Amino acid sequence: MTSHLRPAIVLIVLFTVLTGVALPLAMTGIGGAIFPFQAGGSLIEKDGKVIGSALIGQNFTSDKYFWSRPSAISGPDPNDASKTVPTPYDASNSAASNLAPTSKALIDRVTDSVKTLKGSEGEAPIPADAVTTSASGLDPDISPENALRQVARVAAARKLPEDKVRALVQAQTAMPFLGFIGQPRVNVLRLNLALDSLATATPSS
Repeated sequence: MTSHLRPAIVLIVLFTVLTGVALPLAMTGIGGAIFPFQAGGSLIEKDGKVIGSALIGQNFTSDKYFWSRPSAISGPDPNDASKTVPTPYDASNSAASNLAPTSKALIDRVTDSVKTLKGSEGEAPIPADAVTTSASGLDPDISPENALRQVARVAAARKLPEDKVRALVQAQTAMPFLGFIGQPRVNVLRLNLALDSLATATPSS
């Protein structure tokens, strides 16, 4: 009996150490050495302080900033545990709304978003990602069309020329990997940081 159990136990311990400890440590070390920014969480700093991650969206609401894609994440109501309240971009609770296309709640939310955007940004066509949420609820990017639609609002709020803000969006637009993998996209946090720098460098009239 012992002669059968001993090699089995040895193999379990050996492969646990190899695949559960040594391999993860090796991959972490290699990843940190070759891709330190990505391995560290793609953290973005400003003035020496971490202000977010390039992989996690943030809830920008001021007219002076470009707005992220809507987030459907919700969490327990601190005043009533039996209810939920919106907690946009909560990275600890990433989730989609899972509402069907015919859901009244979804239709009402999208309708309200459309009204808000038309009230602040005019009657131009509204890109789908401006009023719909992503599967994770944490999408850090928006489409170039979504960003360009916001140019007039942001420029007016900051008293900047629209052409400068539009050029900034174009400069911050990332193209598909290898020219065909993925879609053109704009990272909202990076765009807003560049916008702050542009506003600082451009005296208001």
